[in-house]
Amino acid sequence: MAPYVRTVKTGSGATAVQIVHGSRRGSRDIEHIGSAHDDAQLAMLKAVARQRLAAGQLEFDFGGDTQASGGPLTITSSRMGHLWDALSLAYQVLGFESAAGGDDVFQALVLARIVEPTSKLDSLRVIEEVGLDPPSYATIKRRLPLFANDSWRRGLAAACAVHARLGPASLVLYDVSTLYFETDEGDGFREPGFSKERRLDPQITIGLLTDASGFPLMVNAFEGNRAETATMLPVIEEFMTAHQLSDVTVVADAGMISDANKRAIEAAGLSFILGTRISEVPFLVHQWQQDHPGQELPDEHIFTQPWPPGPHEHRRDQTIYYQYRADRARRTLRGIDEQVAKAEKAVDGKVPVKRNRFIKLDGATKSVNRHLEAKARALAGIKGYTTNLDTTAEFVIDAYHRLFQIEKSFRMSKHDLQARPIYHHKRESIDAHLTIVFAAMAVSRWIEDTTGWSIKKFVRTARRYRTIQIQASAHTLTAADPLPDDLRQALASIHSRARGTH
Repeated sequence: MAPYVRTVKTGSGATAVQIVHGSRRGSRDIEHIGSAHDDAQLAMLKAVARQRLAAGQLEFDFGGDTQASGGPLTITSSRMGHLWDALSLAYQVLGFESAAGGDDVFQALVLARIVEPTSKLDSLRVIEEVGLDPPSYATIKRRLPLFANDSWRRGLAAACAVHARLGPASLVLYDVSTLYFETDEGDGFREPGFSKERRLDPQITIGLLTDASGFPLMVNAFEGNRAETATMLPVIEEFMTAHQLSDVTVVADAGMISDANKRAIEAAGLSFILGTRISEVPFLVHQWQQDHPGQELPDEHIFTQPWPPGPHEHRRDQTIYYQYRADRARRTLRGIDEQVAKAEKAVDGKVPVKRNRFIKLDGATKSVNRHLEAKARALAGIKGYTTNLDTTAEFVIDAYHRLFQIEKSFRMSKHDLQARPIYHHKRESIDAHLTIVFAAMAVSRWIEDTTGWSIKKFVRTARRYRTIQIQASAHTLTAADPLPDDLRQALASIHSRARGTH
């Protein structure tokens, strides 16, 4: 007797699905497949039973229903549901859905860039792999000019400002970076300029404004040959005008501050906390060393130097704080030792002369600049901070150290989001690309702040767990991979914080 599928009612009211294996002597071997509590589960169990009956058997194709004959079940959809839904929720919480007018194309490009940064054309593949219907490439190209529009970008910046809860006393961090292009000639926008990577390729300069936590507030692109120090004030003034802020406290590194830039900031009436270049040992430090001969500066000791305006200066009172850190001194002295050792070898002709600040060239004569070495050693561990706020040294130094947050955002944009606009050559396309990267950066920072995970870890972990719909006879069933505990907690944190913002 051939095996067959049967259903029987159980004592609990469920329907059991079984495979009955008969024998010539009348005995039966019953294989229990499972118990169903509704029609969908029943159809699923029957399909599984039919597949087991068909296992290892040759099948003839009579053009009938493959499911009825024991064929594989049809997967009607497969989505990275947990990942995409979490990113979409962050996008909505930040107010981008409203700021973008519900533009599905923009949202898809922003979130796809987080999942896998690639070209606009290849992002269609990413969206499809997520489990969504991607827009056409023609639609994307048609929408890009809109994303480059100033009003579009201001809308996103306004949403970020609301989320950051900015006010007149808020700290804002500013820094710049460069993005280079693999092209030979500049075009007035992409131009060769100063590059920390010492590249000679045409580039653009990116100015990024964030809040004290590194959450992005505004991004602007400038000509690649424009001085970094000339980018800060225009960005800050544009931001203050857009959000009707009478004053903010600007925090910037010493490398961003030229004398002209500082005067412009003062003339604009802005509050600031700025890193201070130190070319000579400050008078207060020198006086302390004279008063304490043979003693090391105490770790974290702070010297306070008031700096009132002169009779013809129109500015607020300023204060310069100098702090000594033993750990900073140790790292600096180790670097000086290494550079001096290389300079000595170069002077002796043992190694080629390379870029080294301790090598002194006088015509063809090379020597070690001992005067510069002594000055560098005397300044090791001392850092200066200038402010026009009436506050404590601890507040000023802590605010300045928050600049690592904006550096983190730049690293995210360059590495996790691959911000370099490789495939864009026109100014309009580059601006649109940076708008997408800016929004993706904001969503990524929100996810990181909420979960405590890096965005790279969150994407890598969550994208593996998909939600699948299966067609079993007349029923559509939903299946999903079980989530690990850490991902379940991360997703719970996202949903909990999202509920708290509404």
